[in-house]
Amino acid sequence: MRKFLVVLDDSRECLNAMRFAAMRAAHTGGGVAILSVIPPDEFNHWIGVGTVMREESRERIQAHFEVFAKWMRDKQNVDPELIIREGEPVPEIIAQVREDAEIGVLVLGAATDKKGPGPLVTQLTRNSGSLPIPITIVPGDLSKERLEAIT
Repeated sequence: MRKFLVVLDDSRECLNAMRFAAMRAAHTGGGVAILSVIPPDEFNHWIGVGTVMREESRERIQAHFEVFAKWMRDKQNVDPELIIREGEPVPEIIAQVREDAEIGVLVLGAATDKKGPGPLVTQLTRNSGSLPIPITIVPGDLSKERLEAIT
């Protein structure tokens, strides 16, 4: 089964990327893999404190994932999988794409402010020529109706 890989982070544009991935998966018989990357700098503390912080990050990610997963299951009949990795986001995203042969498309949300599309979009499009899959960039300000029309 072809999976759409979407990155779960705290950005506003993440929502449209999630919606797009779920709608495309529903219309094409695919699946959705949701990747969240915990940066290593969050745990540069004493070992015990770092362990507690790592667990709290995983719990926060799981709670955030459940909101999207419930919508995907209820509205799109898609049961997403959650993948949590630790490291720098771009190398971890690329590693996940290379390790999972079922991933067919990387879906990213683009920011709508004047600073540019966001660090993930900027960095990953620079690497797009060496990725084994296409990248779909979803504008962060698309309406739900427009998303439904194009998926």
